[in-house]
Amino acid sequence: MSRTTVSYTDDRIYEFTPALEPADTAADGESLTVETVDSLEGAIQKDTDRLQSIPDEVNAATGPIAVAGATPGDVLRVDIEAIRVTEDRGRVVTAPAFGLQQDAADIEHPFTRMTPIDGDSVEFGDVSVPIQPVIGTIGVAPATDSYSTLVPHDHGGNLDTTDMTAGTTAYFPVFQDGAMLAMGDAKAAMADGEMCGTGVEIGTEIDVTLDVVSDPTVSLDRPLVETDSAWKTIASAETMEIAATLANRDLMALLEATHDWETTEAYLFSSLVGGLEISQVVDPLVTVRNAVPKEYLDDPFGAA
Repeated sequence: MSRTTVSYTDDRIYEFTPALEPADTAADGESLTVETVDSLEGAIQKDTDRLQSIPDEVNAATGPIAVAGATPGDVLRVDIEAIRVTEDRGRVVTAPAFGLQQDAADIEHPFTRMTPIDGDSVEFGDVSVPIQPVIGTIGVAPATDSYSTLVPHDHGGNLDTTDMTAGTTAYFPVFQDGAMLAMGDAKAAMADGEMCGTGVEIGTEIDVTLDVVSDPTVSLDRPLVETDSAWKTIASAETMEIAATLANRDLMALLEATHDWETTEAYLFSSLVGGLEISQVVDPLVTVRNAVPKEYLDDPFGAA
């Protein structure tokens, strides 16, 4: 079956706002291919290219894509079926005043390392790293405020979460009619934390299927991701402690719904299985996941 292609060359955004206008409209249940450009839009092509500062417009997100029938209070389900890199090389960079070690005198800011693609591997000097593509920025139109594509929040955005990869399913709260999904800022490889501020930034083609969960039995305030083995709530905040608290609260709500527990019981159980995971520590807000194995949590949306 042919897929509609939505490309960054057609439309892209640098800010998630409540009043986004769609670049395309997808039917509920439709499968699409989304073409993305690297987060620096081709500005870095060789080791001697340097990122002197973070651009005002960065992390171009292809879209937005309206999903027919999505209304506030619904949940948008995004099945990430495949991610293919579309360049023969990526780039890993540092920039002044950015990254976990931005104040370290022994680390060069700015610095660039180009990373050729060799089959299923990324080449970092004489070391090969498996390609495991990740969608760095993915989200929907927010409820009230606007957020740069560099910023993660309740709508999603620059989550830099390694679980946003092929074979997983992401869920987003719908705040505006149509949801207005956009994505970009993909990486060929990235570790949890994204310590230097980037992964292997690269262009991609992303195959997704979009479904609207109407009148969900469990409401979402923030993104959720489903892997083969776990459910993971995702929260972003000014500090790690606040983000962890939000993600834990979201997970507790899911546990309460599955087991008919009181809040305190869900809190106690959340301390026994799964655990906290760091998505990234370098964006204007930090992002944390709270995971629970699927054996302890029913599908919140009742899928077969």
